[in-house]
Amino acid sequence: MARRQSRQDPYGDLQAEQEPPVVAPPCWLCGRLTGKTVIAHHPVPKSRGGRDVVPMHPICQQMLIANFTNSELQRHGMDVEGLLAEPGVRKFVDWVAKKDPDFTATLTKKQR
Repeated sequence: MARRQSRQDPYGDLQAEQEPPVVAPPCWLCGRLTGKTVIAHHPVPKSRGGRDVVPMHPICQQMLIANFTNSELQRHGMDVEGLLAEPGVRKFVDWVAKKDPDFTATLTKKQR
């Protein structure tokens, strides 16, 4: 009795050729390439009418959430240079620049 399907995949070569390489987008805050986990972050919080979404590392988003209120993030808006002018943010970005794209750590919350 003949086999209905061959053991070799006649279309296997086509699938491998057509897949473009995946390029990781850079993080909106620190500028490093993102790793496996990419967060879609709203620079202006959704509760404040924000619709734009930017790619970020999870640790960068945690730092923003821990150090800024929604009102402060709304004031800065899409201006990343305004956020980087803050000494705490600049210190964090300089520190995380040497880390792996998939680096995670627990961050302390701001005392409010």
